[in-house]
Amino acid sequence: MLPFRSEIRNSPTQPTIKIFLSDETLDARIKKHLEHFKEIDTVEIRESVEQNRVGENLTVFLKDDADITKMKSSIDSSLWWYFEEGLVDE
Repeated sequence: MLPFRSEIRNSPTQPTIKIFLSDETLDARIKKHLEHFKEIDTVEIRESVEQNRVGENLTVFLKDDADITKMKSSIDSSLWWYFEEGLVDE
């Protein structure tokens, strides 16, 4: 099983990126990691109401001038590095 998956959600109010972690106990740690991106406005831990296999997700709200496709790619790369470097064990 992959440690995470991410999806772009085009809501009418603000496009968002949803991140679903395999291990929900890491939600707060990954939220803190993502808050270092200057293009991110806020990150919220939310209960998943969609038909997903996890109970929670991280919802990433970007600043108005951020490119959502580039940010999804940057976030995915950063999270792969995070998990490959074993930072989740610290």
